[in-house]
Amino acid sequence: MTARLATTALSLSLALLAMPPSAMAARVEAPPPARPAATEQADAAVRATLPNGLRVVVIRDRLAPVVTTEINYLVGASEAPKGFPGTAHALEHMMFRGSAGLDKDQLAAIGARLGGSYNADTTENVTQYFYTAPAEDLGVMLRIEALRMRGLALSEADWEKERGAIEQEVARDLSSPSYQYLSRLQSILFAGTPYEHDALGTRPSFDKTDAALLRGFYDRWYAPNNAILVIAGNIDPDRAIDQVRAAFGDIPRRDLPARTPVTPGPVKAQTLRFPTDYPVGLTTVAWRMPGLTSKDYAAAQILADVLSSQRGALYALVPAGKALFAGFEFAPKPDAGIGIAVAAFPKGQDPAPLLAEINAILGAIRRNGVPADLVEAARRKELAQLGFSANSISGLAENWSQALAVMGLNAPDELGTALKSVTVADVDRLARQILDPAQAITAQLTPEDSGKPVAGKGFGGSESFATPPDHPVALPDWARTALSTLTLPPPVGLPSVFTYPNGLQLIVQPARVSHTISVYGQVRQNADMQEPKGQEGIASITEDLFSYGTRSLDRLAFQKALDDIAATESAGPGFSLSVLTPDFEQGMRLLADNELHPAFPDQAFQVVRMQAAQSYAGLLQTPDYLFGRAIKAAVSPPGDPTLRQPDPRRIMGLSLSDVRAFYASAYRPDLTTIVVAGDITPDRARDVVGRTFGAWPRPAGPTPTVDLPPRPDSRAARTEVPDHTSVQDSAILAESLGLTASHPDHFALSVGNEILGDGFSSRLYRDLRVRTGYVYSVSSNFSWSRHRGGYSISFGADPDKVGRARDAAIHDVVALQAQPVSDDELTLAKASLLRGLPLQRASLDSIAAEDLHLVNLGLPLDTPDTAARAYYTMTAADVQKAFRTWVRPTDLAEIVKGPASIR
Repeated sequence: MTARLATTALSLSLALLAMPPSAMAARVEAPPPARPAATEQADAAVRATLPNGLRVVVIRDRLAPVVTTEINYLVGASEAPKGFPGTAHALEHMMFRGSAGLDKDQLAAIGARLGGSYNADTTENVTQYFYTAPAEDLGVMLRIEALRMRGLALSEADWEKERGAIEQEVARDLSSPSYQYLSRLQSILFAGTPYEHDALGTRPSFDKTDAALLRGFYDRWYAPNNAILVIAGNIDPDRAIDQVRAAFGDIPRRDLPARTPVTPGPVKAQTLRFPTDYPVGLTTVAWRMPGLTSKDYAAAQILADVLSSQRGALYALVPAGKALFAGFEFAPKPDAGIGIAVAAFPKGQDPAPLLAEINAILGAIRRNGVPADLVEAARRKELAQLGFSANSISGLAENWSQALAVMGLNAPDELGTALKSVTVADVDRLARQILDPAQAITAQLTPEDSGKPVAGKGFGGSESFATPPDHPVALPDWARTALSTLTLPPPVGLPSVFTYPNGLQLIVQPARVSHTISVYGQVRQNADMQEPKGQEGIASITEDLFSYGTRSLDRLAFQKALDDIAATESAGPGFSLSVLTPDFEQGMRLLADNELHPAFPDQAFQVVRMQAAQSYAGLLQTPDYLFGRAIKAAVSPPGDPTLRQPDPRRIMGLSLSDVRAFYASAYRPDLTTIVVAGDITPDRARDVVGRTFGAWPRPAGPTPTVDLPPRPDSRAARTEVPDHTSVQDSAILAESLGLTASHPDHFALSVGNEILGDGFSSRLYRDLRVRTGYVYSVSSNFSWSRHRGGYSISFGADPDKVGRARDAAIHDVVALQAQPVSDDELTLAKASLLRGLPLQRASLDSIAAEDLHLVNLGLPLDTPDTAARAYYTMTAADVQKAFRTWVRPTDLAEIVKGPASIR
């Protein structure tokens, strides 16, 4: 549950900062944002408006036995009472604190038993609550939402408890330099309007907020005639509408207040500066842009796509060696938006020349207009993306919610109509209007060492929004009847699998949910095992060079060929293609050309090598990198391959022939698996893949070893990583394990971990957060590979509470080994895992990811069915035995990153 800061334009850039340098230069264009569904899906929608005004839209998607409900209340931060920013966000929290007929403990227990995911977010104009769970549980999900709409508890005692959680979220986000930048940018661009304050809120606001204020906001806005309910999944639409009527039909409508208009005034140019602990710096130039409900929105989206195009002048700064990454990002709100040109520079470098390059590029576009061919390419890609919405059930619900509740469209396909009508003249006019240097807000986010808290770790992450019960909970009759019986989920259904003479494996997953095809490929390789000694970093340089075209098509020509068919493609050890069904073969030709015949031009190599050295020079000094390395060292023997790391000076000594040699040895068809999913038959997929990848020759000689060797049991140790920019400690308790995913005991460990530290009602969360307040967050995790296993407990805490949190966590592990888990805990864990299995196949992305994950582990593709049977028959004795056999509490190493303080 979060206040979703609508100015998320830097989300991609900040994510890239956490990536290894191999991802930076090659992946700078933002993936197309989620779009409303295609016309064929809109035609399939079943709509109803209840007498009380609740609008309902049901879209059937047969991809998996899963359903998502998303209820959109048409109110957000913009309607907060004057002087109380964050009221909508605070109320969002309280929606998980119970209602008449469903207290907070029952809500938490039902959520855990459903095995799905449920959350919420608040933006300026809309607050959304969404559940994804097995389709059979739709009635339970609707009952929860109806009870919350009918009458929220909203007690002062509950608000006093929730106030602490929401203030922790505020403290976390306000300590992030990226959040500081985005919120400051928003306050400048929208001064004097309801958009001036983001949706998060402030500590002073929450300190003076009480339950009566929240009750007033709820009574004014949380009404059926101010809500749109979207349901997507493998359900019968007519029956779903009947269930909605039964659950919501008698809730009375209310008179709604007038809404506050958003009318931003003029903006004056200024420059902002923020220190960071990022490995690279960011320079940005931002402007106000049209919003989602503007008649110019479609033109603004096309302009943003043109500016972010890999054939555009901004991106050209990357292959020219002038930026580590560069592009343009668009963050639209309903009534206005923000556009940000962003580029990254190495730590220690003067950003002024890069800023001058950005301003010169945007100035030329403002004067001369945008390239017509890029406008057409952007239009084709935007229209193509409409077809991909049905490939994810939760994404489909979100896309319809975006179209109806946020954009105010009557039907999602109206966006396609608007995009088709955009002309080059429209985009040029908008560029002249928007890209005015007199209205530009420039910012520098500069890496520097600082003793002040400037980087809150976890910005943008999920928060804990309702405390789990610490006692057995009696469910309401309607929930107990629906959820009391454990059942096996439907079998996954095995895909078609083919192996070509060169050793390449093809997996085909037909899904008739849209006229699109998605391709996902994986070359099994491991830089730790395959990079020659002294050439650490060559794998990432090789990966970056795939974006520079093929032997037959240079970078720009290759990107144009993709634009011509509105396809999205990437190559490297993990490769992918998203394409419309009629263009599948042409898309596969381009993908194969890139993967099998990369150009590796010398000039690009010189640039990428320099960028890699500069990026690693910054990365190797960051606390996050040192923390990760300390964790590896704690669980691995000296000299372990995972402890290898690049040296920026040695990187500069690498040659293009080194790259070509690495590619020849590490990219092999006999280590490659391709998954084709979507609107395709197995025979068609086998034929096209055979003609495009089938001639890929298998190299002579033995197959290289790509799997890490087994390692001995690790022993207890303690490591501290200083991080003067952090406001709290991040701690990991970790050890190596002597079992792998192929061992059947890993199913029992998974059940035990659901009870101990992975489920919402976990013992660790209950004992370290709810009962003691030692930590802000805590979880535990098992990791598996073909020859290795690992176990870890992670938590964030104030420095003076780390020791007590560690002791409490180890106590919980020992208790799980000493006593069988209770029947209630076991049943809850099994229900959550069993109901969660179908959700792993609720999108084409997740289906392919699961297939590739199983291949990487060397496990059969029907492993989910094996897991279901194992969970279903699991006993408390099985769980206790597995934890006693494999987990060694006294050997857990402790690694702590944070400010120097009392532990």
